[in-house]
Amino acid sequence: MAATDRRSGSRSLLVAGAGLPGLTLAVALKQAHRDALSVAVCDPGLSVGAARHRGRAYAVAAGPRRMLAQLGLWGRIEAAAAPMRRLVISDSRVGDPVRPVFLTFGDAEAEAELRAEGEPFAHMVEAEPLAAALLEAAEAAGVRLVPAGVRAAVPEGGRIRVDLSAGEPETAALVVAADGARSRLREAASIGWIGWSYPQSGIVATVQHTRDHEGRAFEHFLPSGPFAILPLRAGGALGHRSSIVWTERSADVPALLGGDADETLAEIERRFGSELGRIALEHGPSAHPLAFGIARSFRAPRLALLGDAAHVIHPVAGQGLNLGLADAAALAEAVTGALRLGLDPGTDEVLQAYERARRFDTVAMAAATDGLNRLFSNDSLGLRLARDFGLGLVDRMPGLKRFFIGQAAGRRAQGPRLLRGEAL
Repeated sequence: MAATDRRSGSRSLLVAGAGLPGLTLAVALKQAHRDALSVAVCDPGLSVGAARHRGRAYAVAAGPRRMLAQLGLWGRIEAAAAPMRRLVISDSRVGDPVRPVFLTFGDAEAEAELRAEGEPFAHMVEAEPLAAALLEAAEAAGVRLVPAGVRAAVPEGGRIRVDLSAGEPETAALVVAADGARSRLREAASIGWIGWSYPQSGIVATVQHTRDHEGRAFEHFLPSGPFAILPLRAGGALGHRSSIVWTERSADVPALLGGDADETLAEIERRFGSELGRIALEHGPSAHPLAFGIARSFRAPRLALLGDAAHVIHPVAGQGLNLGLADAAALAEAVTGALRLGLDPGTDEVLQAYERARRFDTVAMAAATDGLNRLFSNDSLGLRLARDFGLGLVDRMPGLKRFFIGQAAGRRAQGPRLLRGEAL
């Protein structure tokens, strides 16, 4: 069936927001349906392309990696990705001379859980090359990239009218709100939001170091929050690179980052440790307030919430992007099922299927990350003893370790086809 004009809306979909989950959804649907579906992505940030993602990196679990491979994207970014082969977890104070390791997830556990796939449980991927690959794939597939914001989306019978910040209004069968945690479209649709701000900020930076990380990630649980060192591809003047995600009390951030570059680096070194040798800053640091939030519904008439517009979680487990990519996989599958039956892709039935596919996993992950942050971001002696005992117990139980590896890798016997590496 030929695509209709972009203003007729009967077989068209519009994504509000050009973040990584929104672009992934657009690419997946356009590759699957070509001329049978018109897909547009609207975002004023498209005018600067992938550069706005510079300096950020994400842990991409095995399931979302299979999705990117199925969409033909992994080959474009693999050279910029670093396999995460081992995770080392410690619990200490900043000034402690020794950081006892209570739990490790290594190659043996990953191999036992993922032998059939032959892959690490996650890769660290820098955001800029990933965004560049998505934009190139979107253009190649025929996605319209519109450098304008979405001001309003109003259902009108069997379609939804979209008012843009520039250009003529458009109509679509379905609008996807991928416009971030402060989603204007979610608020306009009167979808409730359960959430709160943490008294913490997430500090992100890229560092260079003299010793090879060998694919190891480190998670140091400190009283103010976790300090994660995540492996990146080799490079830079010192030869090796890592991304850090440092959770700190918001009230302390100005003092920690307000000095000159040498003082900031000294604060990072206190937490980074000497495992990877001498370090130097490559990019950042920058601080971002942390929050928890989940929408009371992931849908409204002819509107679906995606990514941060639907949920925001603590970065303690590095699962924020993976949740958004899983959203994209589930929504692409629900829309595809309707289109292949000749049905309207924006009906309540389609959106209910999407919400059923994502609600439980999202709530479970949000609760888990909130609980982990509350458990570890304190200096209570009793809690420290209890959690360190629990970590040590898990470390001595291979079956439980394999379960956690499978969860971190996003391995599911059931779930969206794209996450299993299958075509829509």
